[in-house]
Amino acid sequence: MGLNIIDAKMLSKMFLAGAKNLEHKKEWINELNVFPVPDGDTGTNMSMTIMSAAREVAAIAEPDMVSLAKAISSGSLRGARGNSGVILSQLFRGFAKVIKEYDEINAAILASACDKAVETAYKAVMKPKEGTILTVAKGAAKRANDLAMAGEKDLEVFISEVIKEADAVLAQTPEMLPVLKQAGVVDSGGQGLVEVLRGAFDAFLGKEIDLSLDISTKTAPRTGAMTSTIEAQASAEIRFCYCTQFLIMLSKPFNIKQEMDFKDYLSSIGDSIVVVADDEIVKVHVHTNDPGLAMQKALRYGSLTTIIIENMRLERDEKVSDMMEKQMQSTELPVRSASGSDSGDAVSSEHKETGFIAVSIGEGMNEIFRSLGVDYIIEGGQTMNPSTEDMLNAIEKINADNVFIFPNNKNIILATNQAKQLTTDKNIIVIPTKTVPQGITAIINYVPDISIEENESVMTREVQRVATGQVTYAVRDTMIDDKEIHQGDFMGIGDKGILAVGTDLHEVAFNMVKEMMSDEYELISIYYGDIIKEEQAQKLADMVQAEFCSCDVELQFGGQPIYSYIISAE
Repeated sequence: MGLNIIDAKMLSKMFLAGAKNLEHKKEWINELNVFPVPDGDTGTNMSMTIMSAAREVAAIAEPDMVSLAKAISSGSLRGARGNSGVILSQLFRGFAKVIKEYDEINAAILASACDKAVETAYKAVMKPKEGTILTVAKGAAKRANDLAMAGEKDLEVFISEVIKEADAVLAQTPEMLPVLKQAGVVDSGGQGLVEVLRGAFDAFLGKEIDLSLDISTKTAPRTGAMTSTIEAQASAEIRFCYCTQFLIMLSKPFNIKQEMDFKDYLSSIGDSIVVVADDEIVKVHVHTNDPGLAMQKALRYGSLTTIIIENMRLERDEKVSDMMEKQMQSTELPVRSASGSDSGDAVSSEHKETGFIAVSIGEGMNEIFRSLGVDYIIEGGQTMNPSTEDMLNAIEKINADNVFIFPNNKNIILATNQAKQLTTDKNIIVIPTKTVPQGITAIINYVPDISIEENESVMTREVQRVATGQVTYAVRDTMIDDKEIHQGDFMGIGDKGILAVGTDLHEVAFNMVKEMMSDEYELISIYYGDIIKEEQAQKLADMVQAEFCSCDVELQFGGQPIYSYIISAE
């Protein structure tokens, strides 16, 4: 007879196992992102969100449902990063609202908790989009309710069927969002949720899983703690040395038995196993001490391609060396990093009516915001989305009744709004800026002599008039907006998609500007990144000025990483 109830101790194990599974799979999930940009992406954001909650769960010696629900909800809310992380935290929040009322949970209660999770997450998103993590969660919740209504009490059957449905809905996401279908991927957020469910189910089944976590403070350590962190990194045991990845070009489709046998074999020689199969190709990821054995076994099923083998001990040693060098070179910087380390802006302790916080990255960009009156800068953005807790800590630093926040990235707005909801002692005004140029325009339009409400209205209206383009490089081959993109190509990304692609950086930047422009724009601002020389940027500015002679063209040093140029028109 199957197990019909889950107590707090078991649910704690399941949550930690789900978190660990997502953490192991985060890089693979990152690869599912439609835009092939070198950013901290969905897998990273979801993993950092759930690990924030997992640390709080792991710190409970004797969990009950009330303490467990609180740890899951508060930990994920404060640690939420990016849209996918915020949605995941809202799913957990809704789930926790139901389970905290019970000492043990059964299938009916699980179904109710899944319903509440979906309801809470949908409410958190202003314009929910189908074909995303929300759709996968909704499909899983519906299946849970159907099973509960049918009287299914065996939780092994119940959870297994829910995961199967989540997988089936995930497989359909490319049919719901054409951009996914064109890129040949499923929704990355939905995949992340499925991995959490799979990890939790493994723990429920009693599979042996390492649930140990770093339960130190959530913020990055200061100098003294950094030393112990480096020592821990240096002494950390790496059981399996080689991170091995490859594709199997199948000679004939995998059957279920072959897939299970192959996974079992990989389990016998390593861990961190991912095997994703379709009719023609199998993607394999395994940590092992003998990559040859994994590949030799794989050759039974077809030919191998895209083989990547990385020595994780060597990478660990290089990372430790880099950490030591950074510790020796560290000086106090006037920003708060999105990773949580706080060296702090020199914020005045004098109370004032209004303060300003901006998310920014790059020496030049940060200086522009400071010169415009921003009190506190959270360093982050495309390459690292700040968490809700980063926002809360910044808000705490500002001694003002009203605090305007400029997220300057569409993937940070939800986390900022979540921080606003958690703040009770100050009036928080979130201006939904999606790019750094929009943030600059917003604060330029602040007028001290008008009300907070009027300023919010003016800023919000003005940022909508700013068009932004950003030039970066592709990290993989893909097809987006009917544009064929190859790894290493430069891409000009506008507010609504890819505007230009090519192998020449400045040609791509120039073509991107041409696609952005309309007759209403009068000012073009070009911010060049940390690897661009001023004379190169000036040549681009001259080209743009010659093409759009009726516009003013301003060239400024941004110093931003990853994005060679950020260009706005207004």
